[in-house]
Amino acid sequence: MTDLPPPSRKKLGLVIDLDTCVGCHACAVSCKEWNAGGFAAPLTDEQAYGREPSGVWFNRVHSYELEAMPLADPVRAPAPAAAASPCATPAQPAMTLHFPRSCLHCEQPACVTVCPTGASYKRAEDGIVLVDEDKCIGCKLCSWACPYGAREYSPVEGVMKKCTLCIDRIYNQNLSEAERQPACVQACPTRARHFGDLGDPESAVSKLVAERGGVDLMASLGYRPTNKYLPPRPRRAGGEAAPAPAETLDTGALPGVLRWLDKVLSR
Repeated sequence: MTDLPPPSRKKLGLVIDLDTCVGCHACAVSCKEWNAGGFAAPLTDEQAYGREPSGVWFNRVHSYELEAMPLADPVRAPAPAAAASPCATPAQPAMTLHFPRSCLHCEQPACVTVCPTGASYKRAEDGIVLVDEDKCIGCKLCSWACPYGAREYSPVEGVMKKCTLCIDRIYNQNLSEAERQPACVQACPTRARHFGDLGDPESAVSKLVAERGGVDLMASLGYRPTNKYLPPRPRRAGGEAAPAPAETLDTGALPGVLRWLDKVLSR
């Protein structure tokens, strides 16, 4: 079986915001387009316009209809007497949740340790999990071991494939710095996907996870996925997100001109 490298200080990964994902599949399509000619190419399709189409996709988006439910657990946190009426009791209305799914580049990936040939491996320098197709024998042990369903089998080539975090983009010195991010992140129209070093607590993605309470998917399994999901914010009856707490402006800290302007506009 394949050994894992020592834990790396640098942990490149994705942060996916379930609050702003609209299920447009732009991430899946852009991923397919880029990787059809990139590091893991080709991404083959079978009977694309037939009765039973199948193909290799590194990103997939699932949509779920959630039923309405109370925001607070009435057993653990009883509602106050003032909120006894149905109108006053805070509740989560029914909503559609769009859930993007791809490899989570786990810290303890079962797909790597179960591989009999060393084809599945984890990079020591940045924590990215990859497949060496020259060593892969298509036994599918990695797909059986992965609890997230993130492995893809190509029947045309007889090998396993998976998300590479677009390593041929993020390390490409010929691209501008703004373009050195995974294709799915680049294409997302609602900025629901973020990329960065989750091993650095001062990075933008780590701060975002801390602020929004980002979570590991199926954390109880102990695989310690690098990618994090930001839970949806509570919704009100109309379906819109609850307003964020109002920010207090310290006018004394403003420059003189802005203090004067604030005073004029506040009349």
